[in-house]
Amino acid sequence: MAEIMQSIETFLTGTGVYQLFQQPDWWKTAVMFVLVGVLLYFAIVKQYEPLLLLPIAIGMLLTNLPGANIYHPELFITEPGVDISFSEVLHTGGFLDILYLGVKLGIYPCLIFIGIGAMTDFTPLIANPKSLLIGAGAQLGVFVAFSIALISGSFTPEQAAAIGIIGGADGPTAITVTKEMAPELLGAIAIAAYSYMALIPMIQPPFMKLLTTKKERAIRMTTLREVSKVEKVIFPVLVTAVVGLIVPDALVLIGCLMFGNLLNVCGVTDRLSKTAQNELINIITILLGISVGATATAENFLKGETLLIIACGLAAFCVSTCGGLITAKIMNVITGGKINPLIGSAGVSAVPMAARVSQKVGQREDPTNFLLMHAMGPNVAGVIGSAVAAGVFLSWFK
Repeated sequence: MAEIMQSIETFLTGTGVYQLFQQPDWWKTAVMFVLVGVLLYFAIVKQYEPLLLLPIAIGMLLTNLPGANIYHPELFITEPGVDISFSEVLHTGGFLDILYLGVKLGIYPCLIFIGIGAMTDFTPLIANPKSLLIGAGAQLGVFVAFSIALISGSFTPEQAAAIGIIGGADGPTAITVTKEMAPELLGAIAIAAYSYMALIPMIQPPFMKLLTTKKERAIRMTTLREVSKVEKVIFPVLVTAVVGLIVPDALVLIGCLMFGNLLNVCGVTDRLSKTAQNELINIITILLGISVGATATAENFLKGETLLIIACGLAAFCVSTCGGLITAKIMNVITGGKINPLIGSAGVSAVPMAARVSQKVGQREDPTNFLLMHAMGPNVAGVIGSAVAAGVFLSWFK
């Protein structure tokens, strides 16, 4: 009888429920469960970036379940100058520890960029190279958020740089910078970045209407010129070479992005292009989402710094939107009224959602006006711009 009671006691004390309430700060874990529910609601019910928010939410759930022991942040967050023991991770780590190696080694973001490149049409940018200026203007929020985080005194320069890159509206880029400079903030930064990307249709329109007039929003832009296959093939090779020579630290992201695009446009690697667009990016998105979500443990996530990161991220998105709009307004004046300033908001890089927002806001003024292809120019320019900004930060804080 005593042995039976001992077995029952062992079973009960080994349950997650028992271990949860044995934690001094058990309420923090409960809060994380609520946040998981919120992310699942956004992903499933509202359909905001479901391909990313849903895996992230599941990763958060798995890592915060008491007693699971499938992710150990202490294996990856070491003292400055101390290398991670990959042998220890492989021998003693849990399931999510193994998956997280793809983030820590920078593998997942680069592979996702290959898929993004294969799915991205750079034709609008090639046809209208001036779009690069709008994409550059929309990176203003990156450096404003970096300055705010630094001035706050709550973050190191490396952490401030990782926070600032949220304004690039590019999840893989934010993850690449953060895992190098501030791995302890990866969960908060990644969740903030992807959440704001999902909320772009709500965040941008007020600023678009505030900074443009009714007349400007109704401007019709001339049809883009046809782009030859030779131009499409030369473009990714040229961009890779130019960025590599100017900002070498951005080459890993830009190189993968342009390689994926070259697979698509060259016309002789259709099978590889389709694989990059479908199987590859889908598999890596699952692994990346779960791995990033796993870093959002209650201990690391529920801090005062997290609220400040979220605030800086929101400021970054708003300022980047305004920066793109103002740049487009200036170009509209220079060109004699030929550019609709609404396409400037698309420079924040969230492809193709930001371009669609420009299209929708423009059609509210004139239902027959089609801005989507024009907005795609700044949109894809923003992808390049955010990667270059990441390279600048990486070179500054090596």
